[in-house]
Amino acid sequence: MSQFTLLGRRRFAPFFWTQALGAFNDNAFRSAMVALVSYRMALPQSDVSLYNNLAPGLFILPYFLFSASAGQLAERFEKTRIIRYVKLFEILAMMLAAYGFITHHLLLLLCVLFMMGMHSTVFGPIKYAILPQALKPFELVGGNGLVEMGTQMAILIGLIAGVQVMQIADGGSHYSAAMTIGIAIVGYFASRLIPAAPATAPDLKLNWNPVSETMRVLRITRESHAVFNAILGISWYWFFGTLVLAHLPMYASIDLGGDASVYTTVLVLFSVGTGIGALMCEKMSGRRVEIGLVPLGAFGLTVFALDLYLRGPVAAGVHGRNWSAFLLAAGSWRIVLDLTLIGVFSGFYVVPLFAFVQARTKADRLSRVIAGNNILNALFIVTASLFGLVLDRVGLSVPQVFLVAAVLNVVVAVYIFTLVPEFLMRFITWILVNTLYRIRVEGMKHLPEEGAALLVCNHVSFMDPLILMASLRRPARFVMYYKIFKIPLLHFVFKTAKAIPIAGQKEDPAVLQRAFEDIDEALANGELVCIFPEGGLTRDGQLAPFRAGVEKILQRRPVPVVPMALRGLWGSVWSRRDSMLGRARLPRRFRARIELVVDAAAPAAQMDAAVLQDRVQALRGDLA
Repeated sequence: MSQFTLLGRRRFAPFFWTQALGAFNDNAFRSAMVALVSYRMALPQSDVSLYNNLAPGLFILPYFLFSASAGQLAERFEKTRIIRYVKLFEILAMMLAAYGFITHHLLLLLCVLFMMGMHSTVFGPIKYAILPQALKPFELVGGNGLVEMGTQMAILIGLIAGVQVMQIADGGSHYSAAMTIGIAIVGYFASRLIPAAPATAPDLKLNWNPVSETMRVLRITRESHAVFNAILGISWYWFFGTLVLAHLPMYASIDLGGDASVYTTVLVLFSVGTGIGALMCEKMSGRRVEIGLVPLGAFGLTVFALDLYLRGPVAAGVHGRNWSAFLLAAGSWRIVLDLTLIGVFSGFYVVPLFAFVQARTKADRLSRVIAGNNILNALFIVTASLFGLVLDRVGLSVPQVFLVAAVLNVVVAVYIFTLVPEFLMRFITWILVNTLYRIRVEGMKHLPEEGAALLVCNHVSFMDPLILMASLRRPARFVMYYKIFKIPLLHFVFKTAKAIPIAGQKEDPAVLQRAFEDIDEALANGELVCIFPEGGLTRDGQLAPFRAGVEKILQRRPVPVVPMALRGLWGSVWSRRDSMLGRARLPRRFRARIELVVDAAAPAAQMDAAVLQDRVQALRGDLA
């Protein structure tokens, strides 16, 4: 089922259009106001510069003042009711904006800009916290991808529409007023169709002190080490994006020699690329929260920002050419490719991070964590703006600014991936498995969404744990032979995934005993544990007798048991098919097709080694 089917479901579609229309109106209003100040009013250039620089600050200020309170409201009350109040507030703001547009009342327009910042601040925690309530876990990445795509397209169209409508010769102000009010009204009626999203913390005591509540929200945000570093990654994305996007107008004008249409083309390339990358995340991740895409995204951002620097100016001495002349100019294809792929890799980078935060945060505090994320995002955006001004003052060209962004991205990525090795581990796993295999998964619906369970699978190759890591929707602790656990490079992956090494009684009784203790502790903590009861890789492609260790585990901790089977791996270079001949086996085909079949969970009381062996044998069939 494609992620696009969500656009036909009431549990998602009305919310999607509500947030997209809100993003459109935010940007249409802001760009219309800038166009009014810059082109329709006879103001001194100093006043124009003042208003244009003041506007972003006024819009971002509410994120610092009200994000913590917005997070509380989203936890305490039913979310769709808040959304409808927010949309009514937007209609009121646009009515005031209409008067400001028509009368050219700049002070009123600046007040409306602050109000729209409040609108976005209150809506922000709901925007991402409502998705886990509306979507199934396997839809989370696809839903986030659609929201990111919709937001990017809405921002782009809003920016263009705001400028173009305001510049209509006769009545631009009136048309702008009508457009923004009309979109706000349509957004309100769309919000009326959003299904109820119950409060996740109805007993939460509200704290209206913005300072103390902001500190509390940031403390909550820091409670999970992995989630907080994912939020830092999202905030860095906003820093990187702000630094690059703020310099695109100068880049289009000076380095590309273009007019306003070239700047619009550059924005279109970046936004469309981001939308494409966001939508590709579901397919590339196998419909699971795959943070292995994040290092790939970071790598792409650096490579293509660096290439923009290396390409340098392409229009020395040329000025005022339009978008078609730019696209037809020699060497422009490389600029087009770089800008589009920066957008694509932005999608790879940010969509899995948002899905990761949603999946790893408890429902009764997700809105406040998102609020904390928004506070940090705003801080990074402001810092990026100031940093960009400093780079401009010291005389760096726009390509040199892109170089600085690329280098800083490497430093920050290494820092984050060092703090949270899980990101790099997932990247290595994703690359290895998706390079070597095409995996078909059947029955993943049987995997419990929460709570402890023992996963039991046949063991065909050294790659089995990596294949399962790449396929299961929830993290699992793998019990594996201690010599496989120590394989170079893979040792980092297994250790980071908290795999449990095990040895035979005669090899190392201490390692064996420690393994049983770790397994029991993991199950007691509500985790998934995966074991290979054959005790080693199959030597003939057939299922070896299951050992009694599985019964010992279930006697000590009777949790649900989920039988699984891998198909199609026997005969691969990582199996033991030719070991008796003393030679390695080369892969017969690139990206071989393999299968993982998951059966329904069964109570521990119904399971023993013999029954489990029969269940796994039936799942595996004749396809070893």
